[in-house]
Amino acid sequence: MIKSKLNVLTLRKEPLPAVIFHEPEAIELCSTTPLTKPRLQAGCKVTYLGKVSATGVQFSSGCTEQPVIELWKKHTLAREDVFPSNAILEIRPFQVRLHHQDIKGEATVRMDTFQVARIAYCTADHNVSPNIFAWVYREINDDLTYQMDCHAVECESKLEAKKLAHAMMVAFKKTFNSMKSDGRIHKDSSSEETAQGFESDDG
Repeated sequence: MIKSKLNVLTLRKEPLPAVIFHEPEAIELCSTTPLTKPRLQAGCKVTYLGKVSATGVQFSSGCTEQPVIELWKKHTLAREDVFPSNAILEIRPFQVRLHHQDIKGEATVRMDTFQVARIAYCTADHNVSPNIFAWVYREINDDLTYQMDCHAVECESKLEAKKLAHAMMVAFKKTFNSMKSDGRIHKDSSSEETAQGFESDDG
């Protein structure tokens, strides 16, 4: 009789573990709902001035001065007051990203990407404004021809422009070293000239 009572008690206790294990599963499902807003991408707030064709094959100090003057004139004529930052420039190894933002500056509406290996020159040294950072980019067309374009952005300060020039130089060195170690660039005189040919005037 005692044995039968123990069996009854055991049967009554068996469902309890099932109840205990179901509760945490319900909590786990609820915790997957995002409670925070997505983080904004890292980068420098800038005003994109646009792009113009850059002439020449060899690019050195002063090559972006005339294109930047042209872009700056168009920009100043178009704005009625101080133009707010409308983009975020993000420089990383292999790729530079220009996030065009909405009017409120809260969301990216379009993104332009630039391959670091195609950037021939960059500088933050311009007479028209010390806050301007510019770079010369080799754009590949659909018919496999290419053109050199000068892109420019206005930073919030001269220091920010200098930081972008330095960041671009670091990104290029990392990209070049990685491509060389992967065998995509052969270690010869031409590759060394490519590394030296990229200039960054960061003061």
